[in-house]
Parts: sequence; structure tokens; C-alpha cells
Amino acid sequence: MPDAIKGQERPKKGVAHFVCGRRSKWVVVVLWLAVMVLAFPLASKLGDAQDNDAASWLPGSAESTQVLEESKGFRPEVIPAVVVYARDSGLTPADRQQISEDVAAIKQLRDHGVRGNETRGPVLDRPVDPRAAQVFVPITMDEKGWDRIAPAVDSIRDITGKSSTGLEVHITGPGGTAADFSEAFEGIDSTLLFAALGVVIVMLLITFRSPTLLLVPVISVIVALSAAQALIYLLATHADLTVNGQSAGILTVLVFGAGTDYALLLVARYREELRRHEDRHEAMALALHRAGPAVLASGATVVLGMLVLLFAEMNSTSGLGPVAAIGVAVALVSMLTLFPALLVILGRWIFWPAIPHLGSPEPTERGFWARTGRRIAGRPRATWGITAVILAAFALGLTQLRADGISNADAFTGEPDSIVGQSVQAQYFPAGSGDPLVIITNAPQARTVGETVATTSGVVPRSITIPPGTKPVNDGRVLFEATMSDPADSQAARATVERVRDAVHAVPDADAQVGGGTAALLDAETATTRDNYVIIPLVLAVVLLVLTLLLRAVIAPLLLIGTVVLSFAAALGLSALAFRYIFDYAGEATDFPLFVFVFLVALGIDYNIFLTTRIREEAGRLGTRRGVLTGLAATGAVITSAGLVLAGTFAALGTLPMVAFAEIGFAVALGVLLDTLIVRSVLVTGLFLDVGPKIWWPHRRAREDEPRTPEPAVAGSAVSGGAVSGGGSSPNEPEGS
Repeated sequence: MPDAIKGQERPKKGVAHFVCGRRSKWVVVVLWLAVMVLAFPLASKLGDAQDNDAASWLPGSAESTQVLEESKGFRPEVIPAVVVYARDSGLTPADRQQISEDVAAIKQLRDHGVRGNETRGPVLDRPVDPRAAQVFVPITMDEKGWDRIAPAVDSIRDITGKSSTGLEVHITGPGGTAADFSEAFEGIDSTLLFAALGVVIVMLLITFRSPTLLLVPVISVIVALSAAQALIYLLATHADLTVNGQSAGILTVLVFGAGTDYALLLVARYREELRRHEDRHEAMALALHRAGPAVLASGATVVLGMLVLLFAEMNSTSGLGPVAAIGVAVALVSMLTLFPALLVILGRWIFWPAIPHLGSPEPTERGFWARTGRRIAGRPRATWGITAVILAAFALGLTQLRADGISNADAFTGEPDSIVGQSVQAQYFPAGSGDPLVIITNAPQARTVGETVATTSGVVPRSITIPPGTKPVNDGRVLFEATMSDPADSQAARATVERVRDAVHAVPDADAQVGGGTAALLDAETATTRDNYVIIPLVLAVVLLVLTLLLRAVIAPLLLIGTVVLSFAAALGLSALAFRYIFDYAGEATDFPLFVFVFLVALGIDYNIFLTTRIREEAGRLGTRRGVLTGLAATGAVITSAGLVLAGTFAALGTLPMVAFAEIGFAVALGVLLDTLIVRSVLVTGLFLDVGPKIWWPHRRAREDEPRTPEPAVAGSAVSGGAVSGGGSSPNEPEGS
């Protein structure tokens, strides 16, 4: 009998044994089939439960949110679309006749939510020899919400698309922009699903080198995604959980990325145990017993990290927290139950063509990461020092970060009609005419407040109006609008909002509030800045606590947190340089640093856990130095494979035609690659080797580093020991290599 299988360990009775038991494995699969039958119809309805209204994104305490809510008492909630007509040489009589006919037809679109009696225009850019005209079309926001906008705008476009040759016609304003955003989000679930699925299939095929094995994690992840979407749909419809297009899209990426990572780690350990056990049920039970705690700890850390987002003021950010946490939790359960049950049912042949046979040799001792560890061990201080300096140099790119918001004109990777129309409109009319300020004040002070607004810098003189269809007075309050001279999504317009607010708040007894699209952008920036200062330290605290409890040490977790911060700064710096000089993006959303940090730290901590728990296990038998080298050799390949999969799934966000998603996807993918290829493998290894046993302080292991068994070859213990994570074999190294 080969040495590798002498003294086989028998799995203990427990959850792991139940999941892969000879009969109970079928029970697990049947239970998940029942979940799928119940979940699939509900999962398909998640798009209907999304709430993309402005209030679902903004903080509830924001002044713009309060104006939005109070304005419903004056008029039905509407969003104005602006139809812009332009001919640089001047509108012809035929043009003006065509515009009049268009307006008459648009007013008849009542079935699409158009408020015909309140449609205004055409408004000419000048009374004599006009070159442009604009028509304001209010669209009702009823129970259908944002689902009504895109069809309404499409109907308007069908009417205006028949204009005479040479006459430019565009649909812009809040309604036009909302329609373009709605169309960009349309099919987000399916687009990201197929993109992420494609990435996972390709990466698993490269990693496993088996066309049959990759089907098992793919099936398990799809089941997990459907179950998570169904649960989130139920919570959204019955427990007021906020779900929007952003959180629904990120959910898909998270479930695919995290779920596949867990699958890779379990497969690595299962493959190792199959080389030592003839009975695949025992092999899987031991694989779960040894790798399961690390997978469970990493998944729990991600869930806790996501739940920290509940402390955010931004509704969109706080709503993402539980959505992401549910997704990762369901993926974790699926990968610890359904996935191993399916592997055991299918047997060894599923690994074809590299089937792990009983007693076959371990490839880890001669692997790339074993050789890398030996090189680092030669000069650990120089290795981690040089690596840290390089990462710090990458972080200097932060000077190019412009996370102060993205204007509508820069929000799309392409140039939709509303953005073109916004530019054309600004050539002939006040730039802010399509998205005015909304002011609500007490009736007795309304005249004073109106005069104060009209004389504020940045407001177009004589632009104070009461919108058609608005009650003149509601409970002693008055609503009116004012046009700004700058584009509504510009920094200059935000400054105007601040000046107007300062001015009207100073009017005695007015209780005036200022809202509108620009005010909402300003409030979102303010809330996001606050969230950055609150959420980031909380996430770090959660990660530090988990690492401290898991490793039962203080020095090691502090070192790991330092590498996390350095890795994040380097990823953000490199991303900022890429956005400026490669992709030519105008800037980043205000919540960009927060999202990148949360995803990188919460997900990147997985790799810390997989590596350090293995190091800690091996250090108990071999001493810290050999434990570090063995841990790297045993987990390096599987961590790299997991990182590549996670990076690829986040890169799939780039398939969406929106800059904010593309930037998050790029930065997280780059950060994950830095984390797995450089930080975990080189920086952490060098640090641990240099500091030595003191990394375990205050544990008694900090004072003893003598091997408790004869010193084996660097990675030899991957065959013989009981490791916690990853396993000795690499899923991307062929059998017997």
C-alpha cells in the first residue's frame, strides 16, 4: 500500500457526513430540486420588484427627498421629457408646422402617461428667426413607476422621428435621460448572467482542464442565484427590502464569483482526499471537514462585511448590503451542500481526463508556488520591502482620482439620444431649463422666497414659474420652480443649489426647502462622503475581528489588514490612471471608492483566510517558517485560480453600457488580481517569514518555532497533514505533473 494512504483517517459523523452520505446525498439533491421548483418562478419576478425611483436611491433625511415627497401633495408625481428641435440655419415654416403637428399628437399619448393638458411648447429660442424649439412633456409616475418612462419616450420618438430632412430632433431632460438609463438597465440580469456564466465556464475549463467537472459548479451556482433572487423578491415585496438595478446586477456577479471560489477550494481538497481514500464518500466527508471551516469563515466574513452597508445613509447603498449578504450566504450553503453531494453522486469520472486515482502522486511539492516560496525564503525582508514599495508607487495614482460624481453626459459608455439632446439644448436655451429647481415654502413668505431665488447667482432671471397642473396652495404651502443657467448635472449647478438653499433658509418663517434633480445629486454626494468615512472603518474593524478570532493572534491580523489597505490603495491608484489615460473617463461616482473597498476587502479576505489558516495549521507541526512555505505551496495555485475567476466575473460588469459599472468592475478585477498574484503570495509570505513566530503573539506559538515532526520537503505535508483550507493538490495542475 502506498505511503500516502497508510493509516487512513475515518470521517467523523456530522453535517459533512450527512451531505455526502451514501443515502443522504440523494436527500440533499432532492431538497435543492424542491427549492428550485419553488424559487424559479419567484426569481424571474425580481425585475418587477426593483425600485429605481429617486427616493429609493437618496437618503430619506435629505432635503431633496423631503421635497420629492411633499411635492406629491401639489401634483401627481411627474418626470418631464424635453423634445428639442433645432436647425442651425433657422426653423423653416415647414419645420414649425411639423412641430405643431407633433405637439398635437404627443398630447394624445394619455395611455402612455403623457399629461397632454400640461404639455408646454413649442418654446422658441428667440421670437424672430428662431433656430430651435423645445416642448416640455410631463409623464406621470404612477404605480408603474420607471417602467412607464421608456415606453412613453419611445412613443414620443415614434411621432417626432418623422420630421423633415435636416431638422435635428432629440428627446432629453429628466424623462429622456431616465428612459436611456432604463434601457441600459433593461435586461441587466440576463446580460450579466450570460457574461458571468461565460467567464466562469472559460476560467473553470482552464483551471480544471476538464469539460465535465466544470458543469457541477456551474449548476450549483445557477441554483444558488435562483434561490437568492427568489428570497430577495419575497423580502422586497413583503418586508420592504429595497432592490434596484444596481443591487440586482451586483448580486449576479457576487453569487457567481464567490460561489465559484468556494467550489475551487472544495474541489482542490476533494481531489487530494481521493488520492488517499478509495471510498469517495469518505474522501468528500474529510474534504468538507477540513476545508469547510475555512470556507464557512470566509463566507461569513463576506456576509458581515456586506451587512455593514446597512449603516449607510444612501438608500441605494444600504439596500445593497442585505441583497449582497443574502446572495453570498445562499451561495455558501449551496457550495457546502448541493455541490459536494453532486460530486459524490457523479463519482471520480467527473474529473476526466485527469482522474485522481488512489495513491497517485501529489503535484504540489514540485509546483510553481513551492518554488516561489523557496525563492522568497532566501531574502524575505527584501522581497516584502520591494513589493510594498511597488504597491505604494501604484497608489500614487490616487492623485488622478476624481470621485466627485459623474454627469449625465459622462455616465454612458456610448452617447445616447438624451445626451446628444442635452448638448443641443444647451446651445440655444438656458442649460438648466430641462431640470429646474423645485422650491416649497410657506404661502405668506412665498413672494419673498421667490424674489430671493430669482436674485441668486446661477438662477435665470424671470424664470420663476408654477408648473401647469400644480395646486396653487396645499396646506398653507406653495410650490414653484426656477431655471438654472448651468447644466443641471454640473458642479456649477450644484453650487447654485447651495447658494439658493443658504438664501431661502435665511428667510424668516419661510420653512423653505429646495429640491429637484440637481439638489438630489448634491444630497447624494454629501451622503456618500459621510458613508465613506463611516463604512470603510467599520468594514476594517469587522475583518480585523474575524481574523483575530480565527487566528487567535494579534500581530498576524494587523499585518494582514495593512496589506489589505495597501492593496486597495494600489488598485485604486492604477484604476484612476487607467480611467484617465486609457479609457478617457471623465471621473468616478462618489460611491466608487466605497464600493471598490467593500468588495475588495470583504472578498479579498477569503484569500487571507485560505492562506493563513493553512499556515497556522502547518506551523503547529512544522514551525512557522516551514508552515509558511507549506501553506503557500499547498494553497497558492487554488487561490490564484479563485482570484482569476472572481476577477473575471467582476470584469463582466464592463458589458453594461454605463461608466459607473465599468469602473467598479475594472477596479475590483484589478484589485483581486493584485491581491492573489502579488499581495497574498509575495507580500504576506515575505512578511510572515521575516517576522517569524512573533506573528502569532500573544499565542504561545509566538515563543516556540521548533518542528514537532521531522522536517519534510517543503510541501510534503500537503500529503500527510490535516489542513484547514485549500488542500494540497492544485485544481489547475494535471494529474501526475
